[in-house]
Amino acid sequence: MLSRPSAILRSPFVTTNPCCRTCHRPFSSLNLPALHERGLIKDMLPDTMGTRMSEMISKKETSVYAGFDPTASSLHVGNLLPLIGLLHFQRAGIKPIVVIGGATATIGDPSGKKTERERITSDIVDENAAAIRKNIDNIFANHKKYLWQSEEKLPPFTIVNNMKWYKDINAVDFLGNVGRHIRIGGMLLKDSVQTRLNSSEGMSFAEFSYQAFQAYDWLHLLKTYNCFLQIGGSDQMGNMKAGYDLIRKVTGDSPYSLTVPLITTETGDKFGKSAGNAVWLDSEQTSTFDFYQFFLRSSDNDAAQYLKLFSFIPEKQLTEVLESHHANPGQRKAQKKLAEQATLLVHGEEGLKTALQATEALFNSSVEALSTLNPEVFPSILGQAFVTNLPLNSSITVLDTVMQAKCFQEEKDARRVIGAGGVYINHQKTRVADHVIQAGSHILPNNITLIRIGKKNHYVVRWRS
Repeated sequence: MLSRPSAILRSPFVTTNPCCRTCHRPFSSLNLPALHERGLIKDMLPDTMGTRMSEMISKKETSVYAGFDPTASSLHVGNLLPLIGLLHFQRAGIKPIVVIGGATATIGDPSGKKTERERITSDIVDENAAAIRKNIDNIFANHKKYLWQSEEKLPPFTIVNNMKWYKDINAVDFLGNVGRHIRIGGMLLKDSVQTRLNSSEGMSFAEFSYQAFQAYDWLHLLKTYNCFLQIGGSDQMGNMKAGYDLIRKVTGDSPYSLTVPLITTETGDKFGKSAGNAVWLDSEQTSTFDFYQFFLRSSDNDAAQYLKLFSFIPEKQLTEVLESHHANPGQRKAQKKLAEQATLLVHGEEGLKTALQATEALFNSSVEALSTLNPEVFPSILGQAFVTNLPLNSSITVLDTVMQAKCFQEEKDARRVIGAGGVYINHQKTRVADHVIQAGSHILPNNITLIRIGKKNHYVVRWRS
């Protein structure tokens, strides 16, 4: 039965004597109640942890995994929490495993989907798998380099593609050896299955079988890596339960799964590719600046929650940050700390530096900061579509510039907005469309011009002589 993790407070492996760096113990104990208090753990299966599993965790005799299907060329913020969960386990000395679903991506997970996913070719799946592997490598490397405040060595993490084992299994063997242990009744009870079966769209056999493949992934990992633990988004609990049931039937062992909350918008919609609002972890798709701004724009309530989820800040320091923020909310200290920690984890020190410089240049109206930015970094800040290279000539006007920079589709709209004072060049309002672009006032020493339309739509022109 699925339940909240309140029962874990009685878990026998939890210690009330946290490790410090001077006591020479290799890692702190895995304090799941603390992770629950931070909001990182939403649900657990089963709802209590047996003595054997507790001993395996305390002795570091198990590993933990999370899986991601490469249905896009980047992971997004919604995928970040399972990875952070893996990092918390790694910090406790437990080896993390990331499964890239090269095989399952070709089937398509129906969880939360109203219609069947479009089929992805194997070539695209391979390209996506390589790209998200880079996301994952960067996150583990940045955590180790910038956020792991200890001299102790973290256990290595493993990335595996489930195509590695499925390519050698034919359909008859899978059904004969695995399918016989999976009960249709349990599969039919899954919410996503019921929703689709009761819809006009229906559900294909491929989608219906998806949970069987994810279940086998866990069984394979248990046999290969002694992996008794799985972590994933709360929308994955149905698939996790399929794996839990399969392992119990085949081996007699009881594994353990837990979910992290879904990251949603203010209206309750989750972030992701299908929703069209993804904040990508690849800087080519969401710039380091936009990634930083996503967290910086959080409301006070969200910032307090997100700091607990997306950072590894100890509880005492976290309390100090939030108290300081509440004493002077206008300084947005919680949002700044949140954006800093999340950007450092995903994009590293250089990415954070670029995001901070861009924030200073774009939003603090600092012409000096804008002048010091390397023109080559603007595509990574704003995105390639918002950066234009133009040849400089002596007669080009403000109107010519905003049109060639694709700030407007129609010239009449450009003239109207310029005349109304809605166009800023290097943070200075301009109202005359036919003014000729001049070095110094319009072109900065680094040969760039920043154009702002309204409050937050930015474009950059890089001038070529």
